[in-house]
Amino acid sequence: MTFLKSLFAAVGLSAMLFSGQALAVERITAVHAFPAFLVYTKTFLAMIDDLNARGEGILEVEVLGGPEAIGMFEQPNAVRDGVVDMIHTPGSFYGASVPEIDAMVAGRVTPMEARANGGAALMDEIHQARFNVKHLGWIDGGVNFHIYSVNPPTFNSDGLLDLTGVKLRDNPIYHAFFVALNATTSSMPSTEVYSALEKGVVESTAWTSIGLLDLKWNEFLNFRVDPAFYNTDIGVIMNKDRWDSLSPEAQALIQQVVIDWEQKSYDARQTDRVSDEAALQAGGMQFVAMTDEAAAAYQKMADDAAWARMRGRLDEMGSAENYDRLRELYYGE
Repeated sequence: MTFLKSLFAAVGLSAMLFSGQALAVERITAVHAFPAFLVYTKTFLAMIDDLNARGEGILEVEVLGGPEAIGMFEQPNAVRDGVVDMIHTPGSFYGASVPEIDAMVAGRVTPMEARANGGAALMDEIHQARFNVKHLGWIDGGVNFHIYSVNPPTFNSDGLLDLTGVKLRDNPIYHAFFVALNATTSSMPSTEVYSALEKGVVESTAWTSIGLLDLKWNEFLNFRVDPAFYNTDIGVIMNKDRWDSLSPEAQALIQQVVIDWEQKSYDARQTDRVSDEAALQAGGMQFVAMTDEAAAAYQKMADDAAWARMRGRLDEMGSAENYDRLRELYYGE
């Protein structure tokens, strides 16, 4: 009888331990830079739903909100400092701290190509060293930017866009390019642009080839300038200390889900690009194209501005050792 009691006690203890392990779900907090209705945020939220479904019993990500929870430009420092575990944000929002992000901005590769050629691994290594975060992946790649305007765009004698006197809304990702174009700009988050357009505070802005309809800026903007320039540099980054504290199983799961969504979101955005462009034109927006020669010069000016900004920041930091390698991996030169 004593033996049986001991056996049952041992079995009960094992069951309790197993139950405790099963309940030890790793919990992660997250925020996103853009409002929940925007296409890029919808991607992130769908990815988190996928992660939570695939990670049932292992981990759970709680999304705390977007810029209403933590200001979009404050989010990078919040994840660096461990205020929140994970964020979904453009890398340019913290580009002064991680200048190498401009390789994604002016790159010529897809997220999948960057992962295959070692660019993603190097970008992650740099993020960990410079900003105390792990760069998990590049989401919603394959989307470029255009300049949109209320009034018909004007061009100089070389056929290049002339922004003289135009009240242009600025943003960190394309600020260097606008400076190269001698533009006069007003910096503001995307959440303030609708009101700024409505009041005439700005009359032109850059945005991606998708998402303008979600923001309803098309109610004021009548023209799009072609060609496109730059890439979206939206990434998922996680506080390095929190990442290091996770179990190998949880780490592997998070990383694989993000990798899966690099391809999935890339494919979905190409479809969105076609449908959004058709909808904008159907709504009356005119796409104004430069000549081939002027278009090539315009795109080169944009690329050169981003690479020069990166190099200048790195030189100021005294740590430009990865510049050439990043240019090779992301730009093919």
